Amino acid sequence: MTMTQVLVQTDCNLNSVCEHLERCCLDSLQEAGAKRPSNTGARLWGRVRNKLLRQKLDPQVVQSKNWHDDVIEMNGIKVEFSMKFSSRDMSLKRTPSKKQTGVFGVKISVVTKRERSKVPYIVRQCIEEVEKRGIEEVGIYRISGVATDIQALKASFDANSKDILMMLSDMDINAIAGTLKLYFRELPEPLLTDRLYLAFMEGIALSDPAAKENCMMHLLRSLPDPNLMTFLFLLQHLKRVAEKEPINKMSLHNLATVFGPTLLRPSEVESKGHMNLASDIWSHDVMAQVQVLLYYLQHPPISFSELKRSTLYYSTDV
Repeated sequence: MTMTQVLVQTDCNLNSVCEHLERCCLDSLQEAGAKRPSNTGARLWGRVRNKLLRQKLDPQVVQSKNWHDDVIEMNGIKVEFSMKFSSRDMSLKRTPSKKQTGVFGVKISVVTKRERSKVPYIVRQCIEEVEKRGIEEVGIYRISGVATDIQALKASFDANSKDILMMLSDMDINAIAGTLKLYFRELPEPLLTDRLYLAFMEGIALSDPAAKENCMMHLLRSLPDPNLMTFLFLLQHLKRVAEKEPINKMSLHNLATVFGPTLLRPSEVESKGHMNLASDIWSHDVMAQVQVLLYYLQHPPISFSELKRSTLYYSTDV
């Protein structure tokens, strides 16, 4: 039997893995002079993904700090893989940029001031491209783009390349969507800020609709202007994406699930304090983050100027 080693990363492109496995099948076929069913690569990778998902749902595997080895075999092709789950604190860890230029890992206020813009150029261009040719893409923002494409776009935006518009027009739309998500994930602090995290968590938990409305609008007004303008810009885009739900299968809730934990999450200090807590408490936090974004997505259009003119005030006594 031919042993085939395949390195599989969670953000790799499904088609490339299937093609690689299929080539392995064809090579083995030529060597052995035997017939092998077509699409073995895709079917084998499907089994690997199913195995990974089952392990992800197993509490013992998730809580273990050790590597878990497994083997899946089909039609003479054997795939050996190892997996280890990282905590959310590590997977979403924000690392401030050490460089003075670029946009990834740089404070949003610094970027908008440098660009003399209200919303960062990278956000505007990625959203424009998604709305131009990806708004009806099934699973837009949920399906991962190719990691190498995303890194190429990241480098191009950081370098302020003159070729960025041409790259965007030629790049797979899921890579562009992935670049936008990566930008928000790598901000030195989440878009909705560390300072307001607990207030958002408390506000979304209010049971009285009027008190919740008052609180949630007050929190938006408390954001720095670049953060607020960017959040409202993204919010309207996500609403337009959800309008195409019958085609792209991305509802408001799906979009909130994708973006909520990226736009709103505890600071690193608070995260360290939660690391030893039960997983159900962590899950409750994630659900609340999703609900915060969903609240604004389901809210009637929110205007920056109207927010600033508003005279509503939030009191912690309500």
